[in-house]
This record gives sequence, C-alpha cells and structure tokens, in this order.
Amino acid sequence: MNRREIMSLASLGTAGALMAPVCAYAATPTAKARTGDPAGRFVAAKDGTSLFLRDWGSGKPLLFLSGWALPSDFWGYQMLALAQKGYRAIAYDRRGHGRSADPGHGFDHDTLADDLAAIIDALKLEDLTIVAHSMGGTEVARYFARHGGRGVSRTILVGSITPFLAKTPDNPAGIDPATLAAGASLLVRDFPAWIAANTVPFFTPETSPAMIAWGQDMMMSTSLLAAATLAQANFLTDFRADVRRIHVPTLLVHGDRDASAPLALTAQATAGLLPNAALNVYEGAPHGLPLTHVERLNADILAFVTKA
Repeated sequence: MNRREIMSLASLGTAGALMAPVCAYAATPTAKARTGDPAGRFVAAKDGTSLFLRDWGSGKPLLFLSGWALPSDFWGYQMLALAQKGYRAIAYDRRGHGRSADPGHGFDHDTLADDLAAIIDALKLEDLTIVAHSMGGTEVARYFARHGGRGVSRTILVGSITPFLAKTPDNPAGIDPATLAAGASLLVRDFPAWIAANTVPFFTPETSPAMIAWGQDMMMSTSLLAAATLAQANFLTDFRADVRRIHVPTLLVHGDRDASAPLALTAQATAGLLPNAALNVYEGAPHGLPLTHVERLNADILAFVTKA
C-alpha cells in the first residue's frame, strides 16, 4: 500500500448524488427548520440538534447512512432506484454534515448512535434495512451495541471501515497511527487541498470529471470540526465488540481496490465477526462504488431485501 492510499484511510468517503423532492414528513416539535428550508424536513436529536431528512417513496423502509464528510445526497442513485421499486428510501445528514445543524459537539460514536435512534424512533421504523457506507458502518455497529438494534431486521455495509483500522499489538495488520497524524495535519490546515489529494482512489478512471467535482463539493459542506474529530475517532476506535452485537442478516459489499478501507482489514475481518454475514467483493471497485457501480449495487441491495 503506497503513501497516497494510506493517507486516504482518513477520508473514508467522497461522492455526490441525485437530488429529488423530499416527501412530506411532520417533524418533531423541537426540530427547527433552517431559513429557506421547508418545514417537515428535520428531526430533532436527543440534544435538540436538527438533523436534515429526506424520505422518498413508500413501502418497506430502507435507511441509508453516508460515509465520513458526506451528506445524504450521496445515496441518491440507490434511493431513487429503490423508491421506484416500491420501497421507502430514507436518508439523513449526520450532525455537522450537509444541511443538518453543526452544534459544535457530539462528534463521537455514542452520540451518533443516539442520533440514528432518534431518526428510527421519530419515523417509527420497523422491519428496517440499514444500508451504510464507510463510516456509516461504525454507526450501525454502535447502534446495535448501544440500542440493541431496535427496529432493524437487516444491514448492508458498503465499503465499511469496521472493525478496527489502527495498528495495535492485537491488531498487527492495522495502520500505524502515525499515518493518521500526517494526514490530519493537512486536513486541518487546508481541507480543500486534502480533499483534492485524496479524491482519485475513490473513483474509477471512467468516472466523469463533473462527478468527481461534485463529490469534492459535497465534502466541503461538512463542518471542519466534525471532519477532523470524526476522522481521528474512526481511525482509533476499536469496533470489534460493537460489530459482534449485530445479530441480523448482513450483506457486506466491498471493492478489492478500495484504498480507503483495504478489504482484508475491513470487510473480511468484519464478516469473520458476524454470525450471519455474506460478503460480495467487486473486482476493481474503489471506495466510492455506490457511484461507480450503481446498477450492480442497486441490484444487490434489491436482491438482499427481497430475499430477506
């Protein structure tokens, strides 16, 4: 693994996606919409933080969680496809991301798991499939550990960074934490330059320049405090115990050229901790496969939900 690939471990995602109207939803009384945003598109977290929500279609629900420094727009191509097939496709912007509020705190996995619980409870979701990309997998794992997986029947982890990235005596295949320090220095000094330096490994050579630029713009909508804090937390947190708490059928989808989350360190290790998991490896796929392998991923999600 070269230096550029290792540095991209801290990025854990990049993308853009299709925008579409959000279905009407009555927000909880404490959720405040920002100026210019129609009412009913926010849910209040436990601490009152407003979380932007998009909710398309009707039927059996799927909840999409984006990766680090990515808004809910990232999942547009999957959400549209599933909504057109008669499913309810839901996604929200993590605190400090996209259109959600930036409270200046709560950028830890316990709080993020509680935010996920707030969404599930506010929408009264049951028999739910969670589809999570990259860092989203850590939120799923912590949600099961902290909330018992309430309401969730299936999970799909795409390019997951679980279970543990850092090199330690009991995780010798991990990445040296000193690598994080090198990448973090540029991130906090020049976030746009850091994004530009770590973009290429997330896409394929066939990805259009417009799509790549869109992905970079999406990442720039993230609070720098959220980006810096979560990059460190994602890298250093051991999620192995959390992953073992995922007790529902799980599909892992991963590219064998994922420079941000090397296959053996992440998806293969995660599958080994789960009692009911299947692993689909996409040959030649990078970390951003929800954009580079749209049709294949959409078909796999649909097949998994239908089978379940």
